[in-house]
Amino acid sequence: MMKRITFLDYIRVFACFLVILVHASENYYGAIGESDLAGPQSFLANEADRLWVSVYDGLSRIAVPLFIIVSAYLLVPMKKEQTSWQFYLHRFARILPPLVFFMILYSTLPVLWGQIDGATSLKDLSRLFLNFPTLAGHLWFMYPLISLYLFIPIISPWLEKATAREERFFIGLFVLSTCMPYLNRFCGELWGQCFWNEYHMLWYFSGYLGYLVIAHYIRIHLKWSQQKRMTVGLVFTIIGAVWTVLSFYLQAVPGITHSTPEIEIGWAFCTINCVLFTTGVFLMFTCIQAPKPPRIIEEMSKLSYGMYLMHIFYLGFWVGIFKQDMNLPTVAAIPCISIATFICCYITGKIISYIPGSKWLIG
Repeated sequence: MMKRITFLDYIRVFACFLVILVHASENYYGAIGESDLAGPQSFLANEADRLWVSVYDGLSRIAVPLFIIVSAYLLVPMKKEQTSWQFYLHRFARILPPLVFFMILYSTLPVLWGQIDGATSLKDLSRLFLNFPTLAGHLWFMYPLISLYLFIPIISPWLEKATAREERFFIGLFVLSTCMPYLNRFCGELWGQCFWNEYHMLWYFSGYLGYLVIAHYIRIHLKWSQQKRMTVGLVFTIIGAVWTVLSFYLQAVPGITHSTPEIEIGWAFCTINCVLFTTGVFLMFTCIQAPKPPRIIEEMSKLSYGMYLMHIFYLGFWVGIFKQDMNLPTVAAIPCISIATFICCYITGKIISYIPGSKWLIG
C-alpha cells in the first residue's frame, strides 16, 4: 500500500471545500429565470454580491487544478511494472462505479421533490453514458480527469527520461497557452485560429495536461528549500489571487446582464493567473512536514471524492435556509452554505463508509 503523503491529504480537504464554496457563490450571480447556479448569463443584484462573489468564488477557482495536480503527483509517471491496461483497470475501477451511481441518483431522486419532471429524468438516464445529468453540472470535471488518466500511460515514458530543462520547455509553452484567453480578447485570433480551425499552434501544449507536467516537475526536479518554496509560493499566490478576484470584480457591474464566459475569463482553470495561483498554493502546502495528518483530515481526504459527488444534493437545501429563509447578507451566507454543506457531506460519507463495499458507492 502506498504511504500517505500528509500535505496531499490537506490539499484534498482544502480543494473539496473550495469546490463547494464555488457552487455556493454561484447562487448569487445566476441570471434571473435561468437557474440558481451560474449559467450562460450572469446577473449581480447589488454591490455586496459583486464584492463577495468576486472574493469567495475567485479565491476558490484553484480547486479543480489542485485536484489534478494531486492526482498527477501520485500517479505520474506510471509504475514501470504496470501495463497500460492494468493502470486503466485500477484507476477506472476506483472512479467509475461511484460516478455512475451518483449520475443515476441525480437523474432520479430530484423527481421525488419536484426539481425535475419524469421526462427530464428519462432523458438524463438515456444519456447516462453520453454526458452528466441536468442537475449534476459539477460532474463535468470527471471527463477531463478521465482524459488525463487515459493519457498518463502515453506521457509516462517521456516523463521518465525527460530532463528538467525539457520539462521546463513544455511548461513554458503551456504557460504561454494560458495567456491566450486574454490575447484573444485584445488581439483577436492568433497562431492559426480561425472560424474553421480551433487547433492553434499551442493546442497540444494547452489544457489540463500542463498541470500534470507541473506536478511531475515539482515532485522530481524541484529541489528548493522549504523557505524558498514558501516564499515563491506566497508571491505566486498573492499575484494569482488578486488577479483572479479583480478579473471578475472589474467586469461584473451590478444590475446588468452579462455573458458568463466574458466576466469569468480570469476564472477559467487554464489561465495564467489560475496557474500562478494554483502553483503557489501547492508549493506552500508542500512545506507541511508533519509525518501524519490529524485523523479527521485523513478521513475527510479519503471521503473527499464521495463528498464532491454528493454535495449538490445538500447545497440547494442550505441555500434555501441561509439565503432565502434567513436572508443572511452575502458575506455571511456564502460561507455558511459552504460549511453546512461540507459538514453534511462528511457525515453522510462517513455513514456510507460503514456499508460493506462502500468503495463502489463513494470511492
